Amino acid sequence: MAVYQQLINKETRLAVIGLGYVGLPIALAFAKKIPVIGFDVNAERIRLMQQGIDPSSELDATAFESSDIVFTNDPEVLRQANFFIVAVPTPVDAFNVPDLRFLLSASETVGRVIKNGDYVVFESTVYPGCTEEDCLPVIEKISGLKNGVDFKSGYSPERINPGDKTYTLSRIVKIVSGCDAEALEEIAKVYELVVEAGVHKAPAIKVAEAAKIIENTQRDLNIALMNELSLIFDKMEINTFDVLAAAGTKWNFLNFQPGLVGGHCIDVDPYYLTHKAAQLGYNAEVILAGRNINDRMAAQVAGKVVKHILKNRTNIADATVLIKGATFKENISDIRNSKVANVVAALKEYSIAVHVEDPFASSDALEQAFGFGLTEGLSDNYDAVIITVPHRQYLQLDEAYFCGITKENALIADLKGIFRNKISQRSYFSL
Repeated sequence: MAVYQQLINKETRLAVIGLGYVGLPIALAFAKKIPVIGFDVNAERIRLMQQGIDPSSELDATAFESSDIVFTNDPEVLRQANFFIVAVPTPVDAFNVPDLRFLLSASETVGRVIKNGDYVVFESTVYPGCTEEDCLPVIEKISGLKNGVDFKSGYSPERINPGDKTYTLSRIVKIVSGCDAEALEEIAKVYELVVEAGVHKAPAIKVAEAAKIIENTQRDLNIALMNELSLIFDKMEINTFDVLAAAGTKWNFLNFQPGLVGGHCIDVDPYYLTHKAAQLGYNAEVILAGRNINDRMAAQVAGKVVKHILKNRTNIADATVLIKGATFKENISDIRNSKVANVVAALKEYSIAVHVEDPFASSDALEQAFGFGLTEGLSDNYDAVIITVPHRQYLQLDEAYFCGITKENALIADLKGIFRNKISQRSYFSL
């Protein structure tokens, strides 16, 4: 009997390995339709999910209701499944080289429990070829089974957008691919259980891997262009957001904005593509140029603030700067790869005292990840305020608020331009 039929007959289970921002929503979506095993190596995260709590604070308790799911960190429980989805992180290391440790470890886990007739689908973002060249050989070696003969495989890139309540899992077309025609059809049917928008059947696993990685590479390059324009326009003493507002009146102008580029995708995925390109003897010049621009924006922002303070203070070490916003984008608690940490580090190189405030971020998580936490009780005498992301709470603020927490000669560095043309009593800067 086909694996899809076994799943909908509830004769077996689907397993999701890795229950973070990507894996947990997928697991709960399937658990509304078929029996699911949610597996994660982190015992504390499992304990919270067993209580109906999302450790990533993306889903509320109702998402766990009416779900046929078993949460576990015991790999032996995975033997009850015949369809495995791997959704573990794929970061880069300190040298921007792809770090496959989590992915290869998950492949080993699958290799120990996979059986004849089972399916394994990878969702983690990787370079084209990674699934077939790096992951599946691990499964074959440990299991003693042959891909395409004893078990089937595929790749279906995740498209979860943290904080987005409109384009959710079910509303985004899902790319699917398989090791052969039979696998492609079976994998497509399984995902169609939870994706109302439908699926796109890619002709090969490498195509699906490439499609995912260029989604974020394209965004990275477009944001890099905006960031470079902001550097040029700053020298011309014109506001980038004024320029974009004017240019945006043309129907085919793309709506990208300058800003700090962090998170789990846009500032990571391009390095997977350039790494693979380098292995093949090609230097990806345009992609790396975009990465270089975006990676140095934190230093550019810090430099702008430092120059302003130096004009108004004899001893910069006595200065205090407030940073409003520590997450990598607005209205979420996600701090992964937040470039705010780079701004903090750059300012501290000048012995400037830095306070950080954010209505969504966890102080403990910031401390663990970056070595600083949130500030309790704000000052009324800041030399500069940097607004990094347009959290909804910040949109309600006005000039009186900023005047109340800053010195008269302070700088308001509004990176996303949300207070453009609204600040007149303090110096103002936006990207």
